[in-house]
Amino acid sequence: MKPILEIKNISKKYKLRGQESPYLTFRDALTSGFKKQKDKNEFWALQDVSFDVYPGESIGIIGRNGAGKSTLLKILSRITPPTTGEIISRGRIASLLEVGTGFHAELSGRENVFLNGSILGLTKQEITKQFDAIVDFSGVEKFLDTPLKHYSSGMQLRLAFAVAAHLEPEILIIDEVLAVGDAEFQKKCLTKMGEVTNEGRTVLFVSHNISAISTLCSKSILLKDGNLIKNDKTESVIKHYLNVINDSQLVWENITRISYSEYILPMKLYITNSDGETIQSELNRNCRYYINFEFELLSIQSELTIGYSLFDSEGQYLFRSLHTDKDENINSTLKIGINKVYSELPVNLLNEGRYQIALDGGIHKKSWDFNPLNQNSINIRIDVYGDFSNSKFWKNKRNGIFAIEEEWVLG
Repeated sequence: MKPILEIKNISKKYKLRGQESPYLTFRDALTSGFKKQKDKNEFWALQDVSFDVYPGESIGIIGRNGAGKSTLLKILSRITPPTTGEIISRGRIASLLEVGTGFHAELSGRENVFLNGSILGLTKQEITKQFDAIVDFSGVEKFLDTPLKHYSSGMQLRLAFAVAAHLEPEILIIDEVLAVGDAEFQKKCLTKMGEVTNEGRTVLFVSHNISAISTLCSKSILLKDGNLIKNDKTESVIKHYLNVINDSQLVWENITRISYSEYILPMKLYITNSDGETIQSELNRNCRYYINFEFELLSIQSELTIGYSLFDSEGQYLFRSLHTDKDENINSTLKIGINKVYSELPVNLLNEGRYQIALDGGIHKKSWDFNPLNQNSINIRIDVYGDFSNSKFWKNKRNGIFAIEEEWVLG
């Protein structure tokens, strides 16, 4: 069976503007003609990306912001051409990349349905056949004859997704645009995407929602800095992303450049067990662990707060902990020079899964604001260890984020 999409050595180069060329003398202008100079303002968003997509596959595309995911989808959707390489497509492509893409603001919702269908190459009869289903799914029937410019971004998204999903393209390409919609509509869209893949159509889906990628996509590709790092089964790609690409260093050497070098020198964060041994990533839910901070103060700061925030693998905020939570006067015991503070991670609080610990706190009400998915966080995996044949082990297996065991009393 031939691939429905063949991506062969795709690269995309952009010119960065905002930097003026230096003044050249007449002699410089003459000699520069004999020298091949590399343009310092060049930026390669993609570099030699190659992979095949077969009919009926659902492909997840993951990676950090700036990895080249959206650029790849724009090339596949023929919105922008590649600088080098070629794409062979054997099916009609419908894409949902940005709210309003392929729509006209002055036309009504009804007119935009037919406009978008025409762009996809459908006849008026084919669009009419699916029109009622599109309107019903989008939920904008009341505003169908209202110009699109009066729609909210959420309403535009509802209509755009309904058109893309119901006009039966062979290939459906969707970017993280679903984040604009409310939770109920996101769930509705994910269900529809599952139905599309079950019907044998091909889906390419970009998302930072690892859970959605895991549920919908049988295969995934991982991009980093414009390069394809891994192309494999989704479970394997996500594991590589979380354990390697998204892994962070335990020592944040650049923290002073980001925050307050006149007060505090580079900070060290690490996790230890009850024996004082440093733990890299794997934690047993039933054991005690400590979050340790070491830092050097150049002067005493009474309003210093140091702590961490905990996030799940999808970046959902779980809780924060600061060293001043229980004792606001603890800073009076700090000294100029090396200091160490630590906190115990609650035992049996978190269920098995992957989490991220990110630096939190600040000085003089100015906070260190770090994204939980960037390099300034530690990735940990919490597991439940035990004998699989033991009934108690299975009793401790439970769903959800938290694994709290409460006391029950027979009343």
